[in-house]
Amino acid sequence: MRKIGFSPADILLPKGVDMSRWSVVACDQYTSEPEYWERVENYVGDAPSTLHMVLPEAYLGSQKEAQRIKQANEWMERYLNEGLLETLPESYLYVQRTLPSGAVRHGLIGKVDLEEYDYTAHSQSLIRATEGTVLDRLPPRIRVREHARLELPHIMLLLDDMNRTVIEPLEEAAGQMQVVYDFPLMENGGKIKGWQLTPALARQVEQGLETLLAQMTAYGDHRPGGQAPLLFAVGDGNHSLATAKACFEKLKETMPASQWENHPARYALVELVNVHDQALEFEPIHRVVFGVDPSHVLKEFEKYYEICIGDNGGQKLWCVTQQEERPLYISNPASQLAVGSLQKFLDDYLKKYGGKADYIHGDETARHLGSQPGNIAFLFAPMAKSQLFPTVIADGALPRKTFSMGHAYEKRYYLESRRIR
Repeated sequence: MRKIGFSPADILLPKGVDMSRWSVVACDQYTSEPEYWERVENYVGDAPSTLHMVLPEAYLGSQKEAQRIKQANEWMERYLNEGLLETLPESYLYVQRTLPSGAVRHGLIGKVDLEEYDYTAHSQSLIRATEGTVLDRLPPRIRVREHARLELPHIMLLLDDMNRTVIEPLEEAAGQMQVVYDFPLMENGGKIKGWQLTPALARQVEQGLETLLAQMTAYGDHRPGGQAPLLFAVGDGNHSLATAKACFEKLKETMPASQWENHPARYALVELVNVHDQALEFEPIHRVVFGVDPSHVLKEFEKYYEICIGDNGGQKLWCVTQQEERPLYISNPASQLAVGSLQKFLDDYLKKYGGKADYIHGDETARHLGSQPGNIAFLFAPMAKSQLFPTVIADGALPRKTFSMGHAYEKRYYLESRRIR
């Protein structure tokens, strides 16, 4: 399936274990809450668990880091040697994740070809990052992966399938498939259920992706600059996918090109989710600038762009200071999104005048912080999901911290694995 860069995988699942203890949330969540991970460790105990095979990023840079990486590799070896993991050969999995709210998110698990992924800012690859990749964040992740026998994915790729032709038809066909897991997730994670696709349904999915790509290719001639089609956008786990890419590029230096073709490290296990899935919500990430004169920030902002206080059809955002809250409209934006236009200004302003910016979730939190002396907050409306792909195509990777997809407990949990060595 070179054409679409997505194919079935030899997926490993545990057998005879307590699945609620086996499956833990993505390691890049609760990074400032080591007590969360201590609670998970107490709950898991000595039971077989993906917790033993990952490094929670709450421990990055700590004295525990090196030891936990070593132990993670040892647990992978142990689980493989004990026959704890069973292979579903050349398979796709259809997944329903029931969130605590009751909403159900639909996904499709398979592997992507890392040769079709490029995380640089203006990539033209089939698979692209939605946000800028911070290269300094890769080395500790590389240390985790480079000697690992297995990969455990928390990567979520988004598909722009407005007509719901690829993943959604699988719900109606669930009765034709074998259930491979069905259990509650720990720590308020909701429930998860997975099915193994039949060969006929696998062909149906692949044909749907080919059709979607063909439509995008036909449309591509009319894009600004004739950009190549974007089939998959990384929604979550971009630094993990970038780590897989970096490890494979390093491995390629040690072998002839003829050995790259089928090397397991060339691929990465991911979950595809339609960006138009009703359970997938985009939440804005606001900006608060600390230690500045708010009036000076606004004065410079009005020099940087043409700003109106009345709706003139420009990009809308809100500013909050100790004195006021009001909307602003950017008439001559530098980005497809208001958050991108503001970020360009803030980067230049802070470099020139000082101050500190932070990324804030939640409207009321941002308003409260912005109303404190010496602070100013900028708030945004949620980005429409239909804007994501056109914006990445036009602007490249979005500014850092543009949007968030749900709460931490709604993120992907580790469950499936795949051999990479």
